[in-house]
Amino acid sequence: MNIPQSKPTPASSQWQVFQTILNPQLLNDLHPTASQAVYTPWIVTWLLVYQRLHGNASLNDAVAHFLLQFPHHARPDCKRCRNQNVSANTGTYSTARSELPQAVVELANTRVFDTLVEAYPPSWRSRRVFILDGTTTTLAPTQELTQAFPPASNQHGTSHWPVMHLVVAHELASGLAVAPQCGAMYGPQAVSEVELAKRALVTLPARSILLADRNFGVFAFAHSATTAGHDVVTRLTQKRFEALVKKATRVDEGRWSLDWKPSRHDCKKHPELAADATVRGWLHQIRVRADLTLWLWSTVESTSEELAQLYHRRADVETDIRDLKGTLELDELRGRCELMVVKELWAGLLAYNLTTQVRRLAASRVAVEPRRLSFAGTWSLLCAFVPGLHPGLSEDQIQTRFEQLLRAAGQRKLPKRKPGRKYPRAVHSRRRKFPEHKRVKPPPT
Repeated sequence: MNIPQSKPTPASSQWQVFQTILNPQLLNDLHPTASQAVYTPWIVTWLLVYQRLHGNASLNDAVAHFLLQFPHHARPDCKRCRNQNVSANTGTYSTARSELPQAVVELANTRVFDTLVEAYPPSWRSRRVFILDGTTTTLAPTQELTQAFPPASNQHGTSHWPVMHLVVAHELASGLAVAPQCGAMYGPQAVSEVELAKRALVTLPARSILLADRNFGVFAFAHSATTAGHDVVTRLTQKRFEALVKKATRVDEGRWSLDWKPSRHDCKKHPELAADATVRGWLHQIRVRADLTLWLWSTVESTSEELAQLYHRRADVETDIRDLKGTLELDELRGRCELMVVKELWAGLLAYNLTTQVRRLAASRVAVEPRRLSFAGTWSLLCAFVPGLHPGLSEDQIQTRFEQLLRAAGQRKLPKRKPGRKYPRAVHSRRRKFPEHKRVKPPPT
């Protein structure tokens, strides 16, 4: 499938867009601070991004960056900043992080995503395609987080680490991500992937196409998506496909039309569904190879071959999640309360989208798809670029360095993999520096 490319723009224009994505006044007006405050909402937001961009950097690292590398013209106009008399202690910044309203980080994410995604052409049939998938991340074992996100448990007992359940949505062409929806994975307040995905529908651009695996191939999700004005292309389990095809009308080889209605189980599990709810769409049975058959449900009228090519791109979200959790270390959120964890998550998404934007700009210069360039390679270059923006540089020097950044990122292409490569999943044991914690079985009752 051909992905449309955005036209290359001059490096100066690219840097100006990158520099002015977030307006300081916009964020500061949401949470006004005292005139003598050093850590304004805009400063705190960017330092949160700095911490995530640098792989879970500590508070000491963030404050050191602000003192020694943050441009003077971007600092607040207060007496301590003018006299360069800001304390190197982390207490004030830590307090400012805790007091920063979640709405500030949410607005920053929304503004960055809207600004960046609008500059990129739609990816399929003049429409935007978003890939949905679920994942989890572990949190600090504090009492508040353990209650909000209960740990996993089995026959051996309860785990030590709280588990947060996430559903992410990434734009197909660029890899840009909307804010993930989160909830508990276990416990009485556990939230399913379908329910989290339904929350994400209102954050997506109008008339989007949602691409998802068979976890989302249920009536409740298809109905919610079409009601919100979107279309879906989801994989089905073989059992569900065989049940639905009995009620469908055959259109041609391997394709059936169907007015999908909820079952009694669907209505019982989702009481909000009307008894006469219906979703109009098509079933597709696609033989990929001897050992693989795709059973797809689509509300977009298309050939089976086109949908098979589109669904093949669903695997891109797996590498996007790896970049979020591995490269940016979002699987190690350090917040000790629910509000701080959510703010760290949003800051991580900001860092991810800004890195993705640099990768996208670099890809446009070398005329390749953004995902053909290494995210980790672009991230490492961006981490080296940010500290080099010291106050002594002129605007022309910054633009020159930004052009060097894009040129270097464009050289970090991923190798073309040979088709048919298979790497079965396996668990490799790691050497442990300390003995494992012995589980204590509860006494019999």
